[in-house]
Amino acid sequence: MKSTKARILVVEDEPAIAETIQYALETDGFETVCVATGKPVLSLLEEQQIDLIVLDIGLPDISGVELCKELRKSDRVPVIFLTARKDEIDRVVGLEIGADDYVVKPFSPRELSARIRAVLRRVRKQPEPSPARGFRIDDSRRRITYCGAALDLSRYEYNLLKVLVLRPGHVFSRDQLMDLAWEVPESSMDRTVDAHIKNIRIKLKAVSPDIDPIVTHRGVGYSLREDI
Repeated sequence: MKSTKARILVVEDEPAIAETIQYALETDGFETVCVATGKPVLSLLEEQQIDLIVLDIGLPDISGVELCKELRKSDRVPVIFLTARKDEIDRVVGLEIGADDYVVKPFSPRELSARIRAVLRRVRKQPEPSPARGFRIDDSRRRITYCGAALDLSRYEYNLLKVLVLRPGHVFSRDQLMDLAWEVPESSMDRTVDAHIKNIRIKLKAVSPDIDPIVTHRGVGYSLREDI
């Protein structure tokens, strides 16, 4: 009979930590698979059904960040990073890398188990987001269509508008938009977001002059209107 337990792949090169995680997760009702290096992960995913990966950033053979980037080229399996320093991961968690959460060492195995359950609930309950009404996204061509007209967007205008279009009504702070739309957010300034939003508005108004789909929340950030 096929098991109904979620199977967690633990990628951790320190045996004591891996064993502690494995014991805690199996005690909490998960199945576990453990490997000490990152390179076997891709082939392992082809051979087994894995529901979530706990991935150490500091692996001996490949950076966990680079491995996550490779995973995201072909697989949407949820990933929780393990990191020794909080500032090591703050810059990379998000849409650009594709991690779902991170835990800083030293951590409680029970906390990790709780985070795994939270990510699995979120992934299983949420369908793939659909663009807001009036918009269409062609990710392969990096093209967004608004009211039937293809927008001529720069690299970061596309990234910003895509974030807003996929979450209509959600208010994003400038810092959040930086994290989600820029590869290296810390190299830019808040006003850069404002300038790109201004340019996007001009291009949207050129298509439909009577509607401004982007809402400014003063002192907070931006959102896309839900009632377009």
